[in-house]
Amino acid sequence: MVSNFDAGWGPPAVAASVALLVAVAGGVATRTDGWYRRLRVPAWKPPDWAFGPVWTVIFLLTTIAAVMVWNADPDPAARGVLLAAYAVNGLLNIAWSVLFFRFRRPDWALAEVAALWLSIAVLVLVTGRVATAAGLLNLPYLAWVSVAACLNLRIVRLNAPFGEPA
Repeated sequence: MVSNFDAGWGPPAVAASVALLVAVAGGVATRTDGWYRRLRVPAWKPPDWAFGPVWTVIFLLTTIAAVMVWNADPDPAARGVLLAAYAVNGLLNIAWSVLFFRFRRPDWALAEVAALWLSIAVLVLVTGRVATAAGLLNLPYLAWVSVAACLNLRIVRLNAPFGEPA
């Protein structure tokens, strides 16, 4: 039986709201202050202005994938797994920004980005088992975080040690 929530704008509204919440929390945690500008970065680092548009597309695609799978699989157990996978991913997404920018610990963020990457791989699998297209919609997220992990690694190597008095 399909509830009124599932038949209407409920799933897209909830998914969009949660994606917006994660995006805003990550954005608030991100500070491109003097500390950040003093970091040595590799020449291939994308320009700072590119991060906002890329993340906007990633959040849009991931939200669409979540709604597709929610609508395609009404099984409560499957939906519970979906919600858990997205919740863990959202928390890890925010945590990376907090560790890197607020705590100024790219070394800790590097360890955390491995967990974030794995959580995205889980999203690809969890959504892809229900709808192949939904799994594919999460691949740009996986690709971007792969690039971010490589960038994070280079920043650690170029700037370590961290946590020392400036």
